[in-house]
Amino acid sequence: MQCLYCDCTESKVIDSRSADDDRTIRRRRECVGCGRRFTTYETIEVTPVLVVKNNGTRQAFNAEKVRNGIIKSCEKRPVPMAVIDGMVADISKQVYNSMESEITSKQIGEMVMERLKKVDEVAYVRYASVYRSFKDISSFLAELKDMMKEREGEARRGRAKDAGKEGKNE
Repeated sequence: MQCLYCDCTESKVIDSRSADDDRTIRRRRECVGCGRRFTTYETIEVTPVLVVKNNGTRQAFNAEKVRNGIIKSCEKRPVPMAVIDGMVADISKQVYNSMESEITSKQIGEMVMERLKKVDEVAYVRYASVYRSFKDISSFLAELKDMMKEREGEARRGRAKDAGKEGKNE
């Protein structure tokens, strides 16, 4: 680290502490050349991930946009803000952990719908209706029928699992 005062490149760290919710390290340094002190901050360098929109334009990934979309779909639903924040954090982590420099808005939309479906079906349908831009009532009904089939399949698997447990307990 180069000293601000004498341009010496050698300094010693006097004090280190975390800042910004443990995302930054604040270091108090003393120049070996002139003895003056200065502060530096060390942060993680985040490589921006670009979102490729349907029209081909690109913009930086913004978790706040994801949050706003989820909040709109969960309006007047019993979904706590902590759950929404958890979904946003999970999606952000998945986007950055993909190690890709670009991701499509379609992929992000699918991530949101996958999580909303588990949390609140009405919020999921609201989000899907905007995201998939249903052209008419029949495409909307087709989505609802798929959800109903999925739910019935899960119920059947649950009953079969319970029946297997009862047979072992006898």
